[in-house]
Amino acid sequence: MSPSPPSPSPWWSPDRRPDRRPRLEARGRIRRAIRGWFEDRGFTEVEAAALQVSPGNEAHLHAFETRAVTLGGGAAPLYLHTSPEFACKKLLASGEARIFDFARVFRNRERGPLHHPEFTMLEWYRAGEDWEVLMADCAALLGLAATAAGTTALTWRDRTCDPFAEPQRLTLAQAFRDRAGIDLLATLCPGGTGDGRVLSEAARKAGIRVAPDDTWSDVFSRVLVERIEPFLGDGRPTLLCEYPAPEAALARRCAHDPRVSERFELYACGVELANAFGELTDPVEQRRRLEGEMDEKVRIYGERYPLDEDFLAALAHMPEASGAALGFDRLVMLATGARTIEDVLWTPVAEAP
Repeated sequence: MSPSPPSPSPWWSPDRRPDRRPRLEARGRIRRAIRGWFEDRGFTEVEAAALQVSPGNEAHLHAFETRAVTLGGGAAPLYLHTSPEFACKKLLASGEARIFDFARVFRNRERGPLHHPEFTMLEWYRAGEDWEVLMADCAALLGLAATAAGTTALTWRDRTCDPFAEPQRLTLAQAFRDRAGIDLLATLCPGGTGDGRVLSEAARKAGIRVAPDDTWSDVFSRVLVERIEPFLGDGRPTLLCEYPAPEAALARRCAHDPRVSERFELYACGVELANAFGELTDPVEQRRRLEGEMDEKVRIYGERYPLDEDFLAALAHMPEASGAALGFDRLVMLATGARTIEDVLWTPVAEAP
């Protein structure tokens, strides 16, 4: 079968340059402003290697696999990382205190207006500092990006968000109660696991479709996507915080309620921009959680990624810390009014025919 003909108007077509270049120039200004902001606060810019023994261990993230061939002819699997998180935490264990990375990351099976197989993740970490400090960081970065882009509003589709407004802080429990009439905490066991039967019944009463084989996490995600996410970051940013423990494999439990964790996500215009944690540093507990994620991946997708034993060993030396990951391309999209993520990428990855 012959390959499909090229797109009639690819990104490199000269007639598209006048539309693309202003947004790409704004991308550079935003990146420079953010880099300066972190450096002014004593952060060191690092560069995590993209090739890793493990790409990350979240059940629903898919990696690109390759093989490293030695001079002697041996070979071992390596992966393009889905996040620089494991490498950055090793740097914290080595003694770094404040670091940030504009990392190129890779996620398979992802493509759409807000997704791309290769994109830029801005990650930063603060050793010895509380996760709530990251909320102030996120708010500051929104205003910084808007100023660098020369705008007073973040926009996407028909939604707008004031990047200079104080973010709304909303717990998952409040969001489930207000938007779906569901008592989320009542579906969580004291040990932090979810009761799928209880949540499924509550979702049915709220008019949400539930399948017989749905797990607690399946139903949680469906309620979040259908009833909550579309309303987040409308008018002003939203910090959606205190994620249930089953949805926060890399985060510490909250001291006031072990059913929920020190995790929040930043939203603007209904778009998720950042994901942040008070970092889990217990290597035994972290191993248990990552193995659970991989068991779920096997159940759903029939594949498993190796654990990074070096990362787990480093956790024993890692100080208490907080860390955040922000989708830099999405931030540029909203600051420039772009319709899709490819509008703010210099060289988008070609689609397979």
